[in-house]
Amino acid sequence: MPSATIKIFLAHGDPKRLRTAELSNWTGKAVAGPRSEFDSVLAREESQNSGIYFLTGIDPETGKSAVYIGEAESIRDRVKSHLDKDFWNHIAFFTSKDENLTKAHIRYLEGRLIDQAKQAGRAQVKNSQSSGARLPESDREDMEIFLEKIHQLLPVLGVEVLVPTTITAAGVTELESLSCEIKGFKATGHLTPNGIVVLAGSQAVLNERPSSQKYPWALNMRQKLKDDGALTVKTDHLLFTQDVEFSSPSAAAAVIHGGHANGLIAWKNKEGKTLKELESV
Repeated sequence: MPSATIKIFLAHGDPKRLRTAELSNWTGKAVAGPRSEFDSVLAREESQNSGIYFLTGIDPETGKSAVYIGEAESIRDRVKSHLDKDFWNHIAFFTSKDENLTKAHIRYLEGRLIDQAKQAGRAQVKNSQSSGARLPESDREDMEIFLEKIHQLLPVLGVEVLVPTTITAAGVTELESLSCEIKGFKATGHLTPNGIVVLAGSQAVLNERPSSQKYPWALNMRQKLKDDGALTVKTDHLLFTQDVEFSSPSAAAAVIHGGHANGLIAWKNKEGKTLKELESV
């Protein structure tokens, strides 16, 4: 993804409230804000245009992150119909400043974005289906560029539903392959901008340490991963059935070890150097 200069305007000076975002040399524009300022967000002139919108929050039934991705010829008119959905607490939408997005364009973008959100796996996609649209080659290339810009701006606006969990930390090639071993079991992973990803096929100890009763985070997280199907019970160990991202190396190591662990020591590269040693170089 190319480098970019982003201009963010905080309407109230608060980064959590109404804000707009633009990229240099791009005709698109993003507007975002909390549901509590729904009227102010939709009072923006940009909301009258056609575009793509993201409604994000937590599913009250599962407790997991959720997103609804939609397209509309008038963002303002369409989004009002989603007020009966109680899961979302944040809205972000993208329009074109030159008002050059057609119905076919936004249907194409919606289809691509829904597929990408499902592949990223960071949130439950609440859409029952996606429309999508066929475009002439030149239009399709234009929309792929627009899509790239959405990918650049969304995380800046606090929405990470499109960020793949397998993305590596840029420029840290010596840390791309890491391992965490205990009692003959091995987990592999790599650092990401958000923490660390433990890769599918990794192993964890079967039983928790006694200390996990006093500090139950690891126990609770292991149970959650089992409930989600990300960890399965084998004869003498637990197996990661999918890539799982953790907020820190220690959080990942605690799940693998079955209790509190220092991730800076537990994770090593292929030469056997710990993260602590690598970070002190």
